[in-house]
Amino acid sequence: MENELKKIMAIDPGAERIGVAISDLTATIANPLTVIKHVQRNKDAERIVTIALEKSVKLIVIGQAFYSNGEPNPSGRKSARLAEAIMQITDIPVILWDEHESTQLARKARREMGVKKKQNSHLDDLAATIILQTYLDSLPNHSNYSDHSLES
Repeated sequence: MENELKKIMAIDPGAERIGVAISDLTATIANPLTVIKHVQRNKDAERIVTIALEKSVKLIVIGQAFYSNGEPNPSGRKSARLAEAIMQITDIPVILWDEHESTQLARKARREMGVKKKQNSHLDDLAATIILQTYLDSLPNHSNYSDHSLES
């Protein structure tokens, strides 16, 4: 049974900060990694690619927001432009993933962990973790990168 282990990274692009999360080697569990200060799209893309290369990432998932009619909202269009900038400088595959309510879920998770409101200001890395976990959970057997299947 051959199983190639690969990490996946998720990005939650924000107006001021960019949340970054990374999976474990089995692409099963998402963990917060860091927060990058937003500077300019091409510089942000370079920083994201640098992190991806340092962490041996094989896929970059970028959170994208949509209107209720399914069309990308202004933030979602910004995500698409960031994805395009990343794809221009790396061969690492990039996909856009619906970030539906990731910031609200991150806020709720922090409240449930007992984090006080003052400490609750930076949700970017947790939102990226939620985006990544929803992506990982959508994969068959939690990993489309493994060559093995679970048999019951």
